Amino acid sequence: MHHTVVERELELKLILSPERSFPVPARLSYRSDDPYAVHVTFHIASDHPVNWTFARELLVEGVFRACGDGDVRAWPAKVDGRGVVLMALSSPAGDALLEAPAAQVSAWLERTLRAVPPGTEGEQIGIDDALDQLLAR
Repeated sequence: MHHTVVERELELKLILSPERSFPVPARLSYRSDDPYAVHVTFHIASDHPVNWTFARELLVEGVFRACGDGDVRAWPAKVDGRGVVLMALSSPAGDALLEAPAAQVSAWLERTLRAVPPGTEGEQIGIDDALDQLLAR
């Protein structure tokens, strides 16, 4: 079975306060064998990269309007006239507010949606094949 991987490296900004932020290298990753999820890895070059996984749908929606609750929320904003997507991540270890360039995130999401169109995710998992095999026994 052939799986598609769609990756994009980009620089996010970790927002510490309205006046302070610093750049965080990150990798967006999507795999057709895990079709409902997107993976974000921060500090790619460090010894302890941080990985977050959440629903692709949440990020797609977050480009257009505020969505999500709990650990991951996303919403569009304008900063200095540029479109950005803000992501608020919460974990027992702490909270982070990240800013991503909307154009780069949207272009990457478009590639994931071409690889696995919305509504076809279940076909990617091979759930039907697995059920057929199970029931054939």
